Amino acid sequence: MVTVISPEIDEGKASEITDKVNRFISERGGVVEETKQWGRKKLAYPIKRFMEADYTLTLFKLESKLVKEFEADLRTSGEILRHLVVKVGEE
Repeated sequence: MVTVISPEIDEGKASEITDKVNRFISERGGVVEETKQWGRKKLAYPIKRFMEADYTLTLFKLESKLVKEFEADLRTSGEILRHLVVKVGEE
C-alpha cells in the first residue's frame, strides 16, 4: 500500500499516522512486513490544493474481507490525502 500524507503534517506526526495504520493491521490479525518512508515528493497534479506530499510504502498481509474496512478507515483520515492498496502475488 502506498499512502500520500498531507504536507501540513510534520515528520513526527507522519510517523504517528504510519504507526496508527500499522496498529490497525496488527489488531485485526494482519502482519506488517515492511514500512518505508519515501519522503516528500512533488505531486503530478494538485490534491486538495497541495503540490507535494509525504509518501509511505507499507507491505502487509491482511484477510481480504478486512481490506474494505481498512480502506474505509483510511478514507476518513484527514491527514491521508490518497492511498492505494494493491494485491501482490497469489497465496
